[in-house]
Amino acid sequence: MKILQVITSLKTGGAEKMIVDMVPMYRQRGYDVDVLLFDGTGTPFKKLLKAKGVNIFELGCGGSVYNPIYILKLLPYFHKYDIIHTHNTAPQLFAAIASLVSSVVLCTTEHTTSNRRRSLKWYRPIDKWMYSRYKKIISISPATTENLRNHIKKSCPIDTIPNGINVERYSAAISVERKNIGCKNDAFLLMMVAGFRYQKDQDTIIRALTLLPKNVQLCLVGDGDRRDECEELVKRLNLGERVVFTGVRSDIPNVLKAADVVIMSSHLEGFGLAAVEGMAAGKPVVASDVVGLGDIVKNYGCVFPQGDERKLAEIVDRLRNDSNLYKTLAGQCYSRSKDYDISKTIDSYIDVYESIVK
Repeated sequence: MKILQVITSLKTGGAEKMIVDMVPMYRQRGYDVDVLLFDGTGTPFKKLLKAKGVNIFELGCGGSVYNPIYILKLLPYFHKYDIIHTHNTAPQLFAAIASLVSSVVLCTTEHTTSNRRRSLKWYRPIDKWMYSRYKKIISISPATTENLRNHIKKSCPIDTIPNGINVERYSAAISVERKNIGCKNDAFLLMMVAGFRYQKDQDTIIRALTLLPKNVQLCLVGDGDRRDECEELVKRLNLGERVVFTGVRSDIPNVLKAADVVIMSSHLEGFGLAAVEGMAAGKPVVASDVVGLGDIVKNYGCVFPQGDERKLAEIVDRLRNDSNLYKTLAGQCYSRSKDYDISKTIDSYIDVYESIVK
């Protein structure tokens, strides 16, 4: 079976990480899976995937991913694959349009519980039509499924398949040396791995740092549109000596091993993949109690009201001062991560692929 994974780019993000982790595993199981990018800009994820021998095709490099010429550029690929599997809005929409003139089996994964277009009532009919072109829709959490059904107001073929990670890869990783990521060996190190976008809300963790002792340091891993804003906030709060921005890293398991506590402070998540990664690394995970995070972390790690830096600081202080609590939560988090091992995710996706090409 030949499958083409179509995504906007291989920059930082949960959907991108899923492509990098899962495509080589499909190929190991005998499936012929390639990747097509709307934006072929070079990134660590792209380099990693190429190193694994995966074929990566590109429609463009830089510029808008909503270039309508990409609809025409998609068409030649439709004849070469049994399934076209899209991720993110532009590929979803453009593949649906292209399917009007070229028969193909379409599958898509919905990665978020919300996005800007869903707030636009005039766009809802377009979404309804777009999703109707897909033989199967996969969502990454029950909340994502419910949100999508409420949005399009119609029955559609949705399967819920949680994202997964290679738990052993994270648990067995060797920590990077802290000095190599700009962090102090004697600091109590907080870490967040996420793109700098509004939904991720790194601001709350930065503000929480002002309420914690000076030996508590924060490492923010990732890049994105809001990085400059967060760097400016760090300057305004005089935290320059305590906050490190690493940029995008391809060695996330090793970087996570250097942390004492992993934090996710998002406004919303489709599925908190980065939280599961922190758990698999054997770290206590602290997360905002929002859809897509709270249901993963609650009763295993710690949750706090979204945007409440004081409550977050209190939790960090408890973990810093209570070694028994720290060890208990670290163990619980690691056990929880096994519920999301990527082998289970792969099995579920293969079942979907086999069912839609019969």
